[in-house]
Amino acid sequence: MTKLWDFSGGVHPAEHKQISTSRPIQVAGIPGQLVLPLQQHIGEPAKPVVDIGDRVLKGQKIANVDHGMGVPVHAPTSGVIERIGNHPVPHPSGMSDTCIVLIPDGKDEWCERYPVSDYRKLDRDQVLEIILSAGISGMGGAGFPTNIKLKPPRDRKVDTLILNGAECEPYITADDLTMRERADEVVAGLKVMAWILRPERCVIGIEDNKPEAATALREAIQGTKIEIAIIPTKYPSGGEKQLIQILTGMEVPSGGIPADIGVMCQNVGTALAVGQAILEGTPLISRTVTATGDAVGKPGNFEVLLGTPMDYLLEQACLQPDRANRLVLGGPMMGYTLTTTAVPVIKTSNCIIAATASELPAPPPEQACIRCGQCAEVCPMELLPQQLFWHAKATEFEKAEHLNLFDCIECGACSYVCPSSIPLVQYYRYAKGEIRVQRAEQLKADRARERFEARQERLDREQQEKDLRRKERANAAAEAQLKTKAEAEVATANGKAVDERTARSALVEQALARKKASTDAAKAQAAAAPAKEMSDIKALETQLTQAHAKLESMQAMLEEAKAQQADNVEKLERAVAKNHDRVQRAEVALADARKTLATESQPTEQ
Repeated sequence: MTKLWDFSGGVHPAEHKQISTSRPIQVAGIPGQLVLPLQQHIGEPAKPVVDIGDRVLKGQKIANVDHGMGVPVHAPTSGVIERIGNHPVPHPSGMSDTCIVLIPDGKDEWCERYPVSDYRKLDRDQVLEIILSAGISGMGGAGFPTNIKLKPPRDRKVDTLILNGAECEPYITADDLTMRERADEVVAGLKVMAWILRPERCVIGIEDNKPEAATALREAIQGTKIEIAIIPTKYPSGGEKQLIQILTGMEVPSGGIPADIGVMCQNVGTALAVGQAILEGTPLISRTVTATGDAVGKPGNFEVLLGTPMDYLLEQACLQPDRANRLVLGGPMMGYTLTTTAVPVIKTSNCIIAATASELPAPPPEQACIRCGQCAEVCPMELLPQQLFWHAKATEFEKAEHLNLFDCIECGACSYVCPSSIPLVQYYRYAKGEIRVQRAEQLKADRARERFEARQERLDREQQEKDLRRKERANAAAEAQLKTKAEAEVATANGKAVDERTARSALVEQALARKKASTDAAKAQAAAAPAKEMSDIKALETQLTQAHAKLESMQAMLEEAKAQQADNVEKLERAVAKNHDRVQRAEVALADARKTLATESQPTEQ
């Protein structure tokens, strides 16, 4: 039997899981449109590789990543690309982001797939490339690209691979039903990941409130060395760091990752997707989502195409709008209220709750902290929630960060037990966001300073090179002068020197000849001046026209950037001001040239 440990804190909220476990997973079907955000994970957003009007096949790559940390996006069904632009996406702020809108044609035609019958014959990097190409990112948390997670640094050998089947948050049963009905596929994906990592131990952690899932997985692991660990039901035992502590007794260091202690944790849905990508050649185009709550007539779990609007999914679950008081995406502890049902299902979407007013009532007004300390008792990360709250509220972000603010997993246990109804997690999220903004601004300032220092260094280097060349020329001239003087002295000593007076006379004649040549050239230049000045005026007029055109172009770009609230507004404003100055200088130069020409063309008084 697997030895278990415990973690500090934790709570036991009402589970409400029985609402959605009475029926098997159902196929949600194909909606009228699919909205596919280009960023459904941590890292860089994908870039579209299709155009509006293109017809695509099911499983075809429609957005790709060239470099950096990101994964591609695939078409969940066949159809036509209708639009590429901003659309509401799942986010606590209700923000919009760039999405590809696909109109299904109902044919559901697949592109060509390339399943791998025996992945063990491939190189590990080839298998990781297949996982990347399939667009797989973590499906139980923030959505970290799976191919990167499965390739830890060489100095961090993974000894224990954990499959997280705890699913501790109330209402959510997507992983539970997946383990019950697709245990063989889940284990197949776990085997692929174990083959890549070569850990000494593989263990699946399941809370003791999921006996059917545990039974199905026990049958699926027959003949393998994979362990099944039944852990006590306590929230948030499904948190990565908490599950690692329960199953290994080790704690992930502050600011570190599980690989630092030789452990890796993967989600059940991620394992299923990895197995499908390798063994079937199927990219990540759908996932299991729980639709539950007292305001739906047929709660359950649905196999949903990515990009499916939430209103379509709720329609399949028979939403009762007159009873629905609040829609929560995710669980009641870590989820957030939806402001619109137009947002799509993405790779990290696992649950939507349509709750009645009595089921999830609005929180009472926030009151003053009474310093009861309950928040500290239930914090699974052993932080000081009370002090973090004070610092966040007082915008003392440096002090909050010093108290390990970023170790907070935002589980909501502190808010759950707070008798003063203080939304503690919201304060922590706000503080984290402000710190990230400050870091970004500091990074921008540091880069600007580095560019300035590099420019100054370059200018100093160029000046030093100029001074060196000037010094070399002066030394060469001095040496030439000394050489001439020495030659003169030698000539004098040999009696070959000419009469000094004759030499001076010759020098004067040469100077007068040069003066005359210079005067003649000036007269010729003066005679040609009107024609040249006319040519200069035409050139100045051309410059002014070009300056006006560039100014208008930059002003149009500035207005467009302001309308889109782009990041380069400030840069464009400086460019417009600079071009405005160029226009003014061109106008002044042209006016001066015309004035000079008019003055010179007037007859001179005798």
